[in-house]
Parts: sequence; C-alpha cells; structure tokens
Amino acid sequence: MTSTVQDGLFEAVASRAREAGVFASVQVEGERLVCVAKEVESAEYRLECDDAGTLWVSLVTPDRWLSGSIEGDLVHTGDKMDELVTDELVELGCDDTVDAVEHFRSEDLLFTFRSKVPVAGRSSDDAASVAAAYLLAYEACFVQLGDMSGEDED
Repeated sequence: MTSTVQDGLFEAVASRAREAGVFASVQVEGERLVCVAKEVESAEYRLECDDAGTLWVSLVTPDRWLSGSIEGDLVHTGDKMDELVTDELVELGCDDTVDAVEHFRSEDLLFTFRSKVPVAGRSSDDAASVAAAYLLAYEACFVQLGDMSGEDED
C-alpha cells in the first residue's frame, strides 16, 4: 500500500471512527491511525501497515494487568476471539470473517491483539468501509472484555 493510499484510507476511517463516538480521541499519527479507548486511556485501537503492506487492526496496551484480564475472561467463558470479532463485524453489516486474532508482546513492549484487515484489491471506498468495520468491531468486542469498560469490580 503506497503512503498516499494509506493516508487517504486512514483519514477516511478516522472520519468514520469520530462519527461513531466510541473513542476518547481519534488521530492519524504518522503511518498509523490511533484511537484511544474511551474508558481506559492506556489502551489504543490502531490501524497500521507492516513492511509487506498488510493492513492490521489492533488493540495495544502497556498494561500487563489489562491484557491479563482480557485473557482471563476468554479462558473463563471459553470464547474464541476470532468468533467474537466476526460476530461484531456481522452486527456492523460486514460480511468478512476474522481468520485469527494474534496475541503477543511487541518489540516496543506493548501487549497486542491484532488481526489482518483484508483490503487488497478493493476500491478505496470499500477498503475504507471494511477497515472502519474492523476497527469498530475490535472496539465493540474488547470493550466487553476484562477491565476495558473502565468499571471497578466490587
């Protein structure tokens, strides 16, 4: 994906993310779109391309406990992340399915959940719609897990 195409895609998705009103802030920062979680400032939803041109949607946090609380909910319920995100995509009217949700600690020490966003070969409008759906599906899925809602447990 060229830098110009990427910039246009990120701006189009940023506009849709702002309209959704589910993020504390939405900014294009260099070569990524960053949306800060509304209830948990230490968590960001991102869209970014890797060196091979693959577009990824992710939830990243430096907070080990937040990452662990998400994992704990998944272990407790037995749910699979790819199915949960796919369900949210369906709710958003997107026919795509998520093949996998990777979970790892990145080189910059961020706990990361991420999935590929299939935009290759799509028109710019369709790519923006799909990328926005993935971003919003991630938010809708993760806000229900762990301590992402910002509510204190008693």
